[in-house]
Amino acid sequence: MDLTAILNWLEASQGSIYIRESTIVYPIIETTHVLTLCLFLGLIALLDLRLVGVGLKGVPVSQVASRLLPWALFGFVIMAISGTLLFYSGPIKAAGNIFFKVKMVMIILTGINALLFHLTIEKRIASWDNDPVPPMRARLAGYASIILWCGVVISGRMQAYNWFH
Repeated sequence: MDLTAILNWLEASQGSIYIRESTIVYPIIETTHVLTLCLFLGLIALLDLRLVGVGLKGVPVSQVASRLLPWALFGFVIMAISGTLLFYSGPIKAAGNIFFKVKMVMIILTGINALLFHLTIEKRIASWDNDPVPPMRARLAGYASIILWCGVVISGRMQAYNWFH
């Protein structure tokens, strides 16, 4: 089975049709997606700004992370579920949209950035946790996160326009 056949099957499924044609379900899913995006990105932005040495300089990075990341993870999970449902409601249109493809690549890159941060830079946090300006590698991870998440949001918003059909 090729990708086109899978997308056609998904689009013709009862769940996809129900979400797409519902006057209330699609808007609820979309609103949930936007609100949890705000929750997630607001919290991640606070952590990233601490990593780049711009905000919350008097608070240890570990304390900022331990207080914000559980809520950010909650927001991310709900955001991912609602985003998947939005994709499910129109998979052919989404998969054919260049901005959707860019957004997915950027989401993967944000995941790689976060994984690298947690597996490497964060391991030495005890040595720089209280520094008002963290070391260069931590700052780079913070800047990369900010830039990539901005790209995700911009690409997601641009999906609504059919500039390249």
